Amino acid sequence: MASILCLETSTEVCSVALATGGTIVEEREDKSGKNHALLLTCFAEEVMKAQNRHFQQLDAVAVSGGPGSYTGLRIGVSTAKGLCYAAGLPLIAIPSLEAMAHHVIRNMQPIGTVKNELLYYCPMIDARRMEVYAAIYDQNMQLIRNIQADIIDHLSFSEFMVNRKMLFFGNGADKCKSSIQHPNALFLDNITTSASHMAELAETAYQNERFVDVAYYEPFYLKDFVATVPTKNIFHSNSLGVQNDY
Repeated sequence: MASILCLETSTEVCSVALATGGTIVEEREDKSGKNHALLLTCFAEEVMKAQNRHFQQLDAVAVSGGPGSYTGLRIGVSTAKGLCYAAGLPLIAIPSLEAMAHHVIRNMQPIGTVKNELLYYCPMIDARRMEVYAAIYDQNMQLIRNIQADIIDHLSFSEFMVNRKMLFFGNGADKCKSSIQHPNALFLDNITTSASHMAELAETAYQNERFVDVAYYEPFYLKDFVATVPTKNIFHSNSLGVQNDY
């Protein structure tokens, strides 16, 4: 059994969990979406202190690998790398959408008369406007459709719902309800990204030595970072402002 510190910062949720053998023993989480840079290291120190552990006693650090917020992912990966360098630990990257899907598939009860094996699962992360980051999995966590940035309209995912119901969830799913009106579309509310969803996947990755390079690893942004020109600039008119993408 491995002792792994999990960090999740790909969305508005800032979350840290300490897991042993894939089971959460301590966690901290904030969903305000404003203080990732401030809270992440504090949460990491708090969960370790609460369990009377030192970072050098960990076996690995796991971090959300994207897609998601450019800024959030940078904060999470930078913090994870710093912890790995300081304590001489391996780094594990867990895809954000995969962790959400794994949590739902492992923990949900059948929806009405629909058995879990008759569903496709579509985790969604908000990517602004009517765009989401999404992937599709079956009940065995097999990837049915790769991660993509989807612009949502009334035909979105319809080819996957011809003969099977699909469950949509995540912070990108709420805004899709009015557009995706297919009779086989189901929506599960109140599912967010969380470090606690990463624990079992991180344990499996550790046991199979699926580590990423601490020096060169970069998260999966999916889309390029966009710098915007602010409408008000106290310095001069052609200065670039940095987009807050939480």
